[in-house]
Amino acid sequence: MKILVAGDFVPYNRVIKSISDKDFSFFDEIREINKTIDYSIVNLEAPIVIDQKARPIKKSGPNLRCTKGAMEAIKYAGFDCVTLANNHLYDYGNEGYLDTINTCNEYGIDYVGVGDNLEDAKKILYKKIKDKIIAIINFCENEWSIATETTSGANPLSIVQNHYQIKEARNNADYVIVIVHGGKERYQLPTPRMKETYRFFIDSGADVIINHHQHCYSGYETYNGKPIVYGIGNFCFDAPSDKPTAMWKEGYVVVIELENIISFKIIPYEQCGKNLCVRIIDERESFDKKINEINNIIQNDSLLNKSFKEKSMELSESYIMLLEPYAGNKYFNYLYKKKLLPSFVKRNKRIIMNLIRCESHRDFLLEMLNRK
Repeated sequence: MKILVAGDFVPYNRVIKSISDKDFSFFDEIREINKTIDYSIVNLEAPIVIDQKARPIKKSGPNLRCTKGAMEAIKYAGFDCVTLANNHLYDYGNEGYLDTINTCNEYGIDYVGVGDNLEDAKKILYKKIKDKIIAIINFCENEWSIATETTSGANPLSIVQNHYQIKEARNNADYVIVIVHGGKERYQLPTPRMKETYRFFIDSGADVIINHHQHCYSGYETYNGKPIVYGIGNFCFDAPSDKPTAMWKEGYVVVIELENIISFKIIPYEQCGKNLCVRIIDERESFDKKINEINNIIQNDSLLNKSFKEKSMELSESYIMLLEPYAGNKYFNYLYKKKLLPSFVKRNKRIIMNLIRCESHRDFLLEMLNRK
């Protein structure tokens, strides 16, 4: 039995025009691959918005959206299911959520990772394929799309709750596939926390873990005989003008083979380059060399921690800036960067660290920030 998992699909830039022209040929090569697959999954990272009353929610970062044409393209490519637990699912509120799941139902596409409320969003998707039951669990890191007890949205990353979801799936299915949306954007390695958490999910009973979100591919490992894939990159996301990098344009799909021994292979591609398509990379020597380098770091905790610390240092000033009272005002930001304004964060670093590091302090801090 073969299951294919693809990364983030966001109709953007040239893809929007191609879809509006009913030209889905940018998916021709993946369409041929999907003809050989028993069940195929892609992450739809922009809500379908039809309702004229829908408005973008207040958040940090862009509010993405797409039309029904995105689902037509997904259907054309041969995908059977979309994962919807991601940080953009709720960009247009409940209206966008409803339009998205209603369109999935209209086109006969399965979906997982979202619901009318938190309990509903936790539901596991069970599929019977070749006399075997496959359980698919989908959740995402906690940003702007998370369901609550009373509002719709995505299934959140919550180690305790995810553990119980995996245990439930293990009791009711032959195979358990976990698909997570998380990680640091444009960073080609998992954080040490991700590695520890995803290995724990294997120990909880998952057979496969696959991660996407970072807008670049990462590596993979086999842990206790089970594959963990830490990042598969953009699947189809035509680059904004400020992001035309190879990292943005390259990725891979994962083909999982579920037999007595679980195995997998990766199929690398270039997406939305000079030509508007998802083009399979046949000459993959350079790609394989790069991913082997990444895998070697993942296997070595010392190297992984070293890279994480180096990335943290690189990001430290921009993160501190976001916590300053000047954040959001370009004139104050400019003066701060020129060292003409003091840093309140650096002065109170120990207090801020303890508020975030200590679980009980963080509980109250989050509750306070969540208040409307």
